[in-house]
Amino acid sequence: MESIHILLVEDNEGDILLTREALEEGKILNKLSVVRDGKEAINFLNKKEEFKKEHRPDLILLDVNLPKMNGHEVLKYIKQHKGLKTIPVIMLTTSSSQEDIKSSYQNYANCYITKPIEVGDFIKAVNQIEEFWVNLVKLPKE
Repeated sequence: MESIHILLVEDNEGDILLTREALEEGKILNKLSVVRDGKEAINFLNKKEEFKKEHRPDLILLDVNLPKMNGHEVLKYIKQHKGLKTIPVIMLTTSSSQEDIKSSYQNYANCYITKPIEVGDFIKAVNQIEEFWVNLVKLPKE
Protein backbone atom coordinates (compact mmCIF):
# COMPACT_ATOMS: atom_id res chain seq x y z
CA MET A 1 0.00 0.00 0.00
CA GLU A 2 1.40 3.36 -1.07
CA SER A 3 1.39 6.53 0.96
CA ILE A 4 -0.49 9.43 -0.57
CA HIS A 5 -0.31 13.18 -0.12
CA ILE A 6 -3.63 14.76 0.87
CA LEU A 7 -4.25 18.50 0.73
CA LEU A 8 -6.96 19.62 3.16
CA VAL A 9 -8.40 23.05 2.35
CA GLU A 10 -10.34 23.93 5.49
CA ASP A 11 -10.70 27.03 7.67
CA ASN A 12 -12.43 25.40 10.66
CA GLU A 13 -9.80 24.39 13.22
CA GLY A 14 -12.06 21.75 14.78
CA ASP A 15 -12.62 20.06 11.42
CA ILE A 16 -8.89 20.17 10.70
CA LEU A 17 -8.17 18.40 14.00
CA LEU A 18 -10.91 15.80 13.45
CA THR A 19 -9.74 15.08 9.91
CA ARG A 20 -6.14 14.70 11.07
CA GLU A 21 -7.28 12.41 13.91
CA ALA A 22 -9.38 10.26 11.57
CA LEU A 23 -6.53 9.87 9.08
CA GLU A 24 -4.11 8.93 11.87
CA GLU A 25 -6.65 6.43 13.20
CA GLY A 26 -6.77 4.80 9.77
CA LYS A 27 -3.14 3.76 10.28
CA ILE A 28 -2.32 4.46 6.65
CA LEU A 29 0.86 6.35 5.91
CA ASN A 30 -0.42 9.63 4.51
CA LYS A 31 1.10 13.05 4.30
CA LEU A 32 -1.51 15.66 5.21
CA SER A 33 -0.94 19.27 4.21
CA VAL A 34 -3.39 21.89 5.44
CA VAL A 35 -4.21 25.31 4.05
CA ARG A 36 -6.89 27.54 5.56
CA ASP A 37 -8.26 29.59 2.65
CA GLY A 38 -8.77 29.43 -1.09
CA LYS A 39 -5.91 31.75 -1.97
CA GLU A 40 -3.49 29.62 0.09
CA ALA A 41 -4.77 26.54 -1.76
CA ILE A 42 -3.92 28.10 -5.13
CA ASN A 43 -0.49 29.19 -3.84
CA PHE A 44 0.14 25.66 -2.53
CA LEU A 45 -0.83 24.05 -5.85
CA ASN A 46 1.36 26.52 -7.77
CA LYS A 47 4.26 26.13 -5.31
CA LYS A 48 4.30 29.86 -4.55
CA GLU A 49 5.50 31.77 -1.49
CA GLU A 50 5.99 29.46 1.53
CA PHE A 51 4.88 26.42 -0.52
CA LYS A 52 7.82 26.36 -2.97
CA LYS A 53 9.08 22.98 -1.74
CA GLU A 54 5.71 21.24 -1.48
CA HIS A 55 4.84 18.32 -3.72
CA ARG A 56 1.68 18.03 -5.76
CA PRO A 57 -1.06 16.39 -3.67
CA ASP A 58 -2.59 13.10 -4.80
CA LEU A 59 -6.01 14.01 -3.38
CA ILE A 60 -7.70 17.26 -2.29
CA LEU A 61 -10.36 17.59 0.42
CA LEU A 62 -11.98 20.97 -0.27
CA ASP A 63 -14.47 22.94 1.81
CA VAL A 64 -17.02 25.14 -0.01
CA ASN A 65 -17.14 28.01 2.49
CA LEU A 66 -13.64 29.45 2.60
CA PRO A 67 -12.23 32.95 3.11
CA LYS A 68 -10.49 34.90 0.31
CA MET A 69 -11.61 32.50 -2.43
CA ASN A 70 -14.44 30.00 -1.98
CA GLY A 71 -14.25 26.29 -2.69
CA HIS A 72 -16.14 26.57 -5.97
CA GLU A 73 -13.58 29.10 -7.27
CA VAL A 74 -10.70 26.87 -6.15
CA LEU A 75 -12.31 23.81 -7.77
CA LYS A 76 -12.88 25.68 -11.02
CA TYR A 77 -9.23 26.82 -11.01
CA ILE A 78 -7.95 23.27 -10.40
CA LYS A 79 -10.08 21.69 -13.10
CA GLN A 80 -9.11 24.33 -15.70
CA HIS A 81 -5.34 23.82 -15.30
CA LYS A 82 -3.66 21.02 -17.22
CA GLY A 83 -1.17 20.12 -14.49
CA LEU A 84 -3.82 20.04 -11.75
CA LYS A 85 -7.06 18.79 -13.28
CA THR A 86 -6.26 15.11 -12.80
CA ILE A 87 -6.06 15.52 -9.01
CA PRO A 88 -9.27 14.10 -7.52
CA VAL A 89 -11.16 16.75 -5.55
CA ILE A 90 -13.60 15.77 -2.83
CA MET A 91 -15.91 18.53 -1.69
CA LEU A 92 -16.14 18.01 2.09
CA THR A 93 -18.41 20.67 3.50
CA THR A 94 -21.25 21.50 5.87
CA SER A 95 -23.38 22.77 2.99
CA SER A 96 -26.16 20.49 1.79
CA SER A 97 -27.44 23.14 -0.63
CA GLN A 98 -28.52 21.70 -3.98
CA GLU A 99 -26.95 24.75 -5.61
CA ASP A 100 -23.55 23.95 -4.03
CA ILE A 101 -23.85 20.27 -4.97
CA LYS A 102 -24.81 21.05 -8.57
CA SER A 103 -22.09 23.68 -8.95
CA SER A 104 -19.48 21.27 -7.59
CA TYR A 105 -20.33 18.55 -10.08
CA GLN A 106 -20.63 21.05 -12.95
CA ASN A 107 -17.05 22.05 -12.15
CA TYR A 108 -15.92 18.40 -12.15
CA ALA A 109 -15.69 17.61 -8.44
CA ASN A 110 -15.04 13.89 -8.03
CA CYS A 111 -17.56 13.66 -5.20
CA TYR A 112 -19.50 15.79 -2.75
CA ILE A 113 -19.81 14.85 0.91
CA THR A 114 -21.77 16.79 3.51
CA LYS A 115 -19.87 16.76 6.82
CA PRO A 116 -21.75 14.86 9.51
CA ILE A 117 -22.51 16.91 12.63
CA GLU A 118 -21.67 14.20 15.18
CA VAL A 119 -17.94 13.76 15.88
CA GLY A 120 -18.06 9.97 15.56
CA ASP A 121 -19.91 10.20 12.26
CA PHE A 122 -17.43 12.78 10.96
CA ILE A 123 -14.49 10.52 11.79
CA LYS A 124 -16.28 7.57 10.18
CA ALA A 125 -16.88 9.62 7.00
CA VAL A 126 -13.18 10.57 6.76
CA ASN A 127 -12.23 6.93 7.33
CA GLN A 128 -14.53 5.91 4.49
CA ILE A 129 -13.00 8.56 2.22
CA GLU A 130 -9.58 7.19 3.09
CA GLU A 131 -10.66 3.58 2.57
CA PHE A 132 -12.05 4.31 -0.88
CA TRP A 133 -9.56 6.88 -2.21
CA VAL A 134 -6.42 5.36 -0.67
CA ASN A 135 -7.03 1.61 -0.57
CA LEU A 136 -9.35 0.99 -3.51
CA VAL A 137 -8.87 3.67 -6.18
CA LYS A 138 -5.74 4.06 -8.31
CA LEU A 139 -4.70 7.72 -8.29
CA PRO A 140 -2.66 9.37 -11.05
CA LYS A 141 0.87 10.46 -10.22
CA GLU A 142 2.36 13.75 -11.39
